[in-house]
Amino acid sequence: MPASALLAAASIASLNLCTDEYLLLLARPQEVASVSFLAQDPLESPLWKEARRDPSNRGSLEEVLQQRPTTVLTMGGGGRASSLIAKRLGITAVDLRPVSALEDVAFNFKAVATALGEPRRAAPWVARLAKLRATRPAGARDAIWLGGGGQTIGVPSVGADWMRLAGLAQRPLTGDRVSLETMLVRPPAVLVQSRYRRG
Repeated sequence: MPASALLAAASIASLNLCTDEYLLLLARPQEVASVSFLAQDPLESPLWKEARRDPSNRGSLEEVLQQRPTTVLTMGGGGRASSLIAKRLGITAVDLRPVSALEDVAFNFKAVATALGEPRRAAPWVARLAKLRATRPAGARDAIWLGGGGQTIGVPSVGADWMRLAGLAQRPLTGDRVSLETMLVRPPAVLVQSRYRRG
């Protein structure tokens, strides 16, 4: 079968918000069977406008079977059970890596592009990531990422890695939380405040 026919036949359903984003960045509209409903929520995904052109699902394999996807994308956890069931039904299951390092991001881009039948689609994104890593600032400013209820991110973590690419060094904090006392007594040079679900 020619590559063009393979591309035309690709129909992928994503069952997870993280896998949604890889699919939305790499797939052509006609290749998306569905994305999770979270992808269409402006509070959850920066790609919500793109996601709203596609059917949505609630993250279950049973629900997407009626869409007859050729492939389903999952990521860890219960996704492994979905992968096993999908394979028994003759559907290709691609279980992406939970991202714990920047290398996992590149791996996942390549895996989704391969599932789409065109591995080269990942190349611009992998190159962009490599460029970010190659041009990161030599020094890093003391910083604290602050989320709701004083939640912060751990060190090491992929979140801290992303901050480092921007020249910010996430301060290690006990229990991955920051107290008001810490902010008053030893404030960071840079405070990165998350507005995720701020209500």
